[in-house]
Amino acid sequence: MRYEIELTTVTSGYDRKTCWVHARAGVIPPATAVLTTQKLRLTGSDIFYALHSTRSDDQGRTWSPLVKQDTLDRRLVGDNIEAAPCDFTPAWHAATGKLLGTGHTALYTDDELLERPYPRQGFYTVYDPETDRWSPWKTLAMPDADHFFNAGGGSTQRLDLPNGDILLPIYFLSRDSADPRLYQATVVRCRFDGTDLTYVEHGSELSVGDPRGLCEPSLAAFAGRFFLTLRNDIRGYVTSGDDGLHFDPPKPWTFDNGEELGNYNTQQHWIAHSDALFLVYTRRGANNDHIFRHRAPLFMAQVDPDRLCVIRETERIVVPERGARLCNFGTVNVSKDESWVVVSEWMQTTAPNPHDSTVCERYGSDNSIFISRIRWEKPNQLVGW
Repeated sequence: MRYEIELTTVTSGYDRKTCWVHARAGVIPPATAVLTTQKLRLTGSDIFYALHSTRSDDQGRTWSPLVKQDTLDRRLVGDNIEAAPCDFTPAWHAATGKLLGTGHTALYTDDELLERPYPRQGFYTVYDPETDRWSPWKTLAMPDADHFFNAGGGSTQRLDLPNGDILLPIYFLSRDSADPRLYQATVVRCRFDGTDLTYVEHGSELSVGDPRGLCEPSLAAFAGRFFLTLRNDIRGYVTSGDDGLHFDPPKPWTFDNGEELGNYNTQQHWIAHSDALFLVYTRRGANNDHIFRHRAPLFMAQVDPDRLCVIRETERIVVPERGARLCNFGTVNVSKDESWVVVSEWMQTTAPNPHDSTVCERYGSDNSIFISRIRWEKPNQLVGW
């Protein structure tokens, strides 16, 4: 499957106190793109602030200034406890003609994360193209607050069915979990009426014994089957199923020669073309030991859907590394001819001083937000385009 890659920059530069993270984009047909991102405090771990948004009406050639979304900021939810929407992904919902974004919440007191595990919720918001604003974020009500005590679709990739139902991957911890660090992943079928997102049912509850279980699941469909890729501290996992809710036991990601992929403790996402399925990921073994958890560069390769492995000879770098991690990224099909990988340079580094962003700068990083444009040689024939 042949394609060309063009790397473009949406914005760059930062103040060495905070940096842009969680850059992802959604597309309103035929040519409007909305990119969201939020600031991270460098002197901390996962200290996130309000989401910002920028818009392009010419399929990403030019962008408006980033604007803070007051409706997607922290809220006071308890005695000196704030909830912050984060790990956000916008995506077009064709059945309602709405750009719907999903993520989950993080809880802070005195601008520091609460000790985990804490109650976490999935959240959603809807974009208004007339005002260029997002609606106030709402939480997704789950059927069992104890079972889904710490649950949300942060940094996941959803799939919308032809009837408008949404398959939203989430990961969760139960309140009475025997291991408070062993997450499970599942796919929730939801309904969306253009305003409210509601739970209908959920499918297989998946986990593994490796540390932290399974997190940040992302879903894709190809050739009549559904595919789920999952984060784990030791290695990435993959599984497949017939209906988007129920899946086979997960297996470690490997190359087609049987060697482990080398992805670990970070997310992976899909790009689905009508002729092939692709995985975007990071891995060890790319002269990248100076990068935190080897989270750069970003690779893309074709997947063998029958063997559930990555075809090594198809691997290409879609976003090169410049000393900063490239994690918490997003993918989106923009048109029948083009798909995007969207990511920001996360300006924290490895120990002993992970907050010294000048280490990343030495390799050329400046907190750029990149769009890697994947231009297909053969147009994508997915239904609806």
